[in-house]
Amino acid sequence: MQREWEEAHRVIEELVEGPPSRRANATLTPCPSGNYLWCIGGEFFSDDGKAYFYNDVFRYSPEKDEWRRFVSPTCPGPRSAHAVVASPAGGGKLYLFGGEFSSLYQNSFHHYRDFWCFDISTHSWDRIETKVRPTARSGHRMAMWKHYAVLFGGFYDPGLRTNYLDDLWLFDTQDYKWRKAEFKEAERKPSPRSGFSFLPTADGILLHGGYCKEYHKGSRPVGIMLDDTWFLRMALNEAKDGKAPAEPVTMKWERRKRSSTAFAPSLRSGCSMALWVAKNMGILFGGVTDEDTSEETLESVFHNDLYGYQIAGNGRWVSMMLKQPKKKGGANAKKQKPALAPVRAPSGDEDESNSDAELSIEEENKKSRVPLPASAVRDTDTDIDPDDPELTKPMPRYNAMLAVLRNTLYLYGGIFERGSREYTLDDFYLLQLDKLDRYVCLKDSGITITAEGDEESSDEDEDEDEDEGEDDEDKREDEQSKPEEPAASVSISNECDEDDKEKIEHPITQDEKDALRLEATAFMGVAKDTTRSAEDIISTPLPGETLSMFYARSREYWKGKAHGTSKNRGKQLRRDGFAMAQERYASYEPILREVEKILAEAGLDEEEMRKGAAAGPGEQSGQSRNRR
Repeated sequence: MQREWEEAHRVIEELVEGPPSRRANATLTPCPSGNYLWCIGGEFFSDDGKAYFYNDVFRYSPEKDEWRRFVSPTCPGPRSAHAVVASPAGGGKLYLFGGEFSSLYQNSFHHYRDFWCFDISTHSWDRIETKVRPTARSGHRMAMWKHYAVLFGGFYDPGLRTNYLDDLWLFDTQDYKWRKAEFKEAERKPSPRSGFSFLPTADGILLHGGYCKEYHKGSRPVGIMLDDTWFLRMALNEAKDGKAPAEPVTMKWERRKRSSTAFAPSLRSGCSMALWVAKNMGILFGGVTDEDTSEETLESVFHNDLYGYQIAGNGRWVSMMLKQPKKKGGANAKKQKPALAPVRAPSGDEDESNSDAELSIEEENKKSRVPLPASAVRDTDTDIDPDDPELTKPMPRYNAMLAVLRNTLYLYGGIFERGSREYTLDDFYLLQLDKLDRYVCLKDSGITITAEGDEESSDEDEDEDEDEGEDDEDKREDEQSKPEEPAASVSISNECDEDDKEKIEHPITQDEKDALRLEATAFMGVAKDTTRSAEDIISTPLPGETLSMFYARSREYWKGKAHGTSKNRGKQLRRDGFAMAQERYASYEPILREVEKILAEAGLDEEEMRKGAAAGPGEQSGQSRNRR
């Protein structure tokens, strides 16, 4: 048993050229037991519409400016939009919960609800199994308070609509138990949301901002940017008369008034906030402001400004503007007005000053209404002061990954959009918060952002085009991989109430298993393809759907099918219809079982699969893909 455990937890450590590859919605967490940063997971969507999800674990050492990658057979599955929190206990631990995963062509999407612990001293993962735990979700946040990991919010998308959450959970790292916090109905608390900031303090946890969607009958969903601030005041309850209290922690939500200071950030979503422990301050960077004017128009303004939020007291925003260097020559020195910089093509194209990849400042302001990456400034521009610290600022973005180690802010990646194109960044910056003199670029992205593309098309149009191409591709794959006969012989009872007792008559070989998994993966995309005919949709069973569920959903279809091929009527006609449904289900049964295995491996339990099947084949929302 010891040898098996050691083999399952064998860790390979390798020095890599960092930072990690282009990705978004990963986590960047300060190490609780050393001067390191830990980066886990993430997602990348390529220009050809493919989705890539990662489960990598990277460690960055600022002292050596090096990245190391840790690989172990036992680890969480690939995911993004998960939550990670750090605890110094036991040599340092990282706790990970939830997240989301998508198939290569984004036709199949699901959430995780598994819970993992990463031991920093051994670099190994262990899965924590508990009977009581939060539901599957992504876009949630966790914070460490005392010995409790506190989880709030997020969203769950079963395929029909996105459900935003407002539940609060506590995980006790001493007795390894989850507990859901209960509040009185009349008590005020934050509304459901995802993508917010969640920062721990000695007295509780600060929550700021976030994003959600409002649904109104007969109209399309509307994205809502949130800028409210809440404080979860927490206190430990002491034992009385040697008995443990029924509620170990007292919690109360307090809404903070909006500060009137001029330094407060404008309304936005996708902004990242990291905790500067030394000053008990939240550091906020970037974000995006969406002007959702109509179904066909979505204008977005991206930000690269920096704000500080003093958590103590009633809280207030403070200026985090970069300090201008002192000019030589005294007060008579000419002051240069900061200018917006054009986008620069990657190294090697710099001699082509008239390249299409390099836009003028006027064109940028007209097209995108956002400042461009300051690192792209050409030294030959005489109107720009090369000593201006504003020119060192990272380009605008949302969902950047932020972390503060001691007095240094680290910024990695994020997302920028131009028209219908989305750019995932992998640049890496640092900023000395106690000096605020200039950003230092540790790694340039080298991504060319052009003015090409349909500037008037909305994100929804892009998704529709991508989905159509991906669905066609999945159909072709499914046709190529679909065998003429079922992969295994299946025996099914003729009685509908015994439909859960199907058994495979003989075991299948490894080659058959591999072929079945390929077929199941393709089927996961086709199952929810709403571009198929209504007849094909209703006559195809879904993952998690039993024979009785399938027949109940498609009874009228099979009755009509039997009526056209048989002279029987009444009860016998219904039996003929059921026999046809049973035959159809039997042909898909091996694929359905394999799909359920794939989803189970991803942390989706049986109850959630049943709920997804009960919902039936609905329109794929695509909102998880474009969440803020």
